[in-house]
Amino acid sequence: MNTLYSILVFIHIFSAIIGMGPGFTLIPIVKTAKTMAQLRQAFFIKNRLHIFIMIGGTLLLLSGLSMGAIHPYLFHMGWYVTSLILFIVALGMGPVVLSPITKPLKAQIDNYQGDDIPEDIQQSLRKMYRYEGLLNILFLIIIALMITKPF
Repeated sequence: MNTLYSILVFIHIFSAIIGMGPGFTLIPIVKTAKTMAQLRQAFFIKNRLHIFIMIGGTLLLLSGLSMGAIHPYLFHMGWYVTSLILFIVALGMGPVVLSPITKPLKAQIDNYQGDDIPEDIQQSLRKMYRYEGLLNILFLIIIALMITKPF
């Protein structure tokens, strides 16, 4: 059982790198765009990175829950339960909070003809940055809890 647990820890750590790492780059990638062509390219890159985020995030959840199944005492540890709750909140933010912002924004970006970035798109981008920044903070808290196991 210890070998399986060690394998799950290994998968969990690599999943965090694969899934969370790219998530921290999404805001800077889009923020550097100064023209619509650059913004379209930034969203293209962002969508490609999101694949890694989804795969890594799924593996994180599955490996974390599997470790809890092997060692059920983890479900009584505050850092584990808090991390799990924050992770589920973060996962829910994608479809509930970010999609309603990014889908119309992506359509605006695709349909806009000029090369300047209009104010309405900039406003939507700022709103998206706020929520993605909040997600980054949640993930930093989760990482800190996983490392320090404070309670």
